[in-house]
Formats: sequence, structure tokens, C-alpha cells
Amino acid sequence: MIPMVDLKTQYHQLKAEIDQAVLDALESTQFILGPNVTNLEKETAQYLGAPHAVGCASGTDALHLAVLAAGIKPGDEVITTPFTFIATAEAICYAGATPVFVDVDPQTFNIVPELIEKAITRRTKAVIPVHLFGQPADMTAITEICDLHKLALIEDCAQSFGAAHGDRMTGSIGAFGCFSFFPSKNLGGYGDGGLVTCSSEEGAETLKTLRNHGSHVRYHHDLIGFNSRLDDLQAAILRVKLRHIERFNQERRRVAHRYSDGLKDLVQVPFEDGKGVHVYHQYTLLCDQRDKVMAKLSERQIASAIYYPIPLHRQNVFAEQCRGLSLPVAESIAERCMSLPIYPEMTDQQVDQVVAAVREALAG
Repeated sequence: MIPMVDLKTQYHQLKAEIDQAVLDALESTQFILGPNVTNLEKETAQYLGAPHAVGCASGTDALHLAVLAAGIKPGDEVITTPFTFIATAEAICYAGATPVFVDVDPQTFNIVPELIEKAITRRTKAVIPVHLFGQPADMTAITEICDLHKLALIEDCAQSFGAAHGDRMTGSIGAFGCFSFFPSKNLGGYGDGGLVTCSSEEGAETLKTLRNHGSHVRYHHDLIGFNSRLDDLQAAILRVKLRHIERFNQERRRVAHRYSDGLKDLVQVPFEDGKGVHVYHQYTLLCDQRDKVMAKLSERQIASAIYYPIPLHRQNVFAEQCRGLSLPVAESIAERCMSLPIYPEMTDQQVDQVVAAVREALAG
């Protein structure tokens, strides 16, 4: 069996470090906003090249808190991609704002900057590009658009920890960068967790207040906030894994490039735009015979998945708002995309097994 991700193998490789970190955290009994959270915030900010970082309870909360800290209010519009997990749009809706979906690039699957500019109205207040599957969006063009129109730029970095556009890591470019520590992520915890990077001290203080019931000083509440604190135990685990993130991402790239070498003559393999570093949270290809390939993989006990089968503008929850909206590239990708197993511990032999199964399926 080859799974989509092998968390057990990774745990056993890091077992001594992780177990000791957890035991130390338990011994300290500082479980809420403890020293591991503070140190993780410092260490991630330093690694990413961001001025500030604030831990929170999940990647979805990271987006939600960033949208609020950016000043997004009911009646505002936020431009984003339809080809992403729904949390990107949910965060906009939580603030009472409206997500405005524009189409994506057929190679990178990321939002098209020119379409962002065409969608701007007097109600537009922010843009949320998603660095999908670990491929950074075109942040040079998007930053220019946001600067020109005075729009908040919020990066959805849930799938791109350690990715870079040019010489800057994702999460260090916009006003806010939103990360998920869901277990399967490039940097993943053993439960939910999230983090927001921030370019300003004022924004960071607002995030800290929002995550802690709107309170900066105990029992003094300045905002209607939330209970969205990153657990100290999760932060302890993440600090261990952060020390290995460069190796994790290099190994993901090894797996991805081996896949591409073996499949590029048969399917549309993932595209690297050459403007930075792709960290392959998912290895997602396009295939006209997706069902046939997935059936063969299942027969060989090899996992596969579809990220994402329905673009957001076609989801029931947005049916009324997006009635009649056609985004043909996102729709086409959703009909043909499929993801193969990828994780740092995957061996060359396992990759070759997957390649052989895909090739056999398409040869029959």
C-alpha cells in the first residue's frame, strides 16, 4: 500500500526529538499561549523573513483573523480564486464580505493577475491569492495591482510553507500570510493549528487580540474576538519539525521531479514557472482518462485523490451569487486533475511503482 502521505514513518524518524519536546511541554504545564508558541512565532518569522508571526487554532482561523485585521467589513468585496479549498472563501464570508472569483492560469492553476485587475470595483478591498499545491502565485504582478489600487494583499499559504517567489518566501510578501499546520501539510502538527505572518506591528497586535477573545490585557476586552489559540503542545511538535523543513521540501521536490520525468510524455505534469521555488504540497497532474488511472492505482493499492473536483463558484453555497458565472479554465482543471502520493519519506522505488501503474493504465 502506498498512501497519499505517510505520517507514521515521519514520526518514527523524528520520534526521539518529538517525544522529548512533548514531555518537556507537559512538564512545564504551560499549555495555553506558552513558551513554545512564543518561540515558534519567532522561529517561523525568522525562517520566512516576515516581521511578525502570530499562532492561531487552524489555517481557516488564520485566514479569518487576517481578513478581519485587514479591516474587511460587510459589503466589501475580496477577489480570490475559485480553484482552492473552501476555507479561502469562507474566511471572506465570515467577515460579511463577498468573495469575487476570477479564473486561473492553465499551467500553474493559480489566479491570473490581469483578471484580478478587471474584477476590481469600488467595493473591492482586498485580494487573496492562493499558492496552490506549493506553487507560488505571480506575486510581483499581484503586488503591483494591490499597491496601485490600495488593496490589502492577504496570501493564502496553507500549502506553501517554505515556497519562494523570487528571493522572498510566501507569507513575507503581502500584508498578511496565512498558514495551516494540518497534519498532512509540508509543516504539519498532530492536530489543527495555524499561523499568520504580518508586515506591521499594529497588525500583529490586532491578530493577538482577536485570537484571544478580543483581549490584550486579561479581562479587558477591546474587540469581539475568538478563542483561536495555538496549543503549546502543537507548537512544541512544530518547532521540532521546523528544523527539518528544508529537507522535507527538498525531498518532496525529488519525488515530484521523478514523477514528472516518468510521466511528462503522457499527461500534463505540474508546471514550475521558474520565478521561485515550488514545494509540492500536492503532486497534481491533468489527465483525460482520470477515472481509468485512479482505478488502476486503486487496484495496485496506491492512493490517489482529486483536489478539487468542484470549483468554488460551482458549489451549492455560492449557487445564487455565482449563477451564470463561467470560469472555463478552473472548470476544465477540476474535470481532469488528480493527485498522486507525495511525501518526503517516499522512496524512488515507490515513485517508480506509481509511475508504472499510471503508464499501464494509459497504455491499455
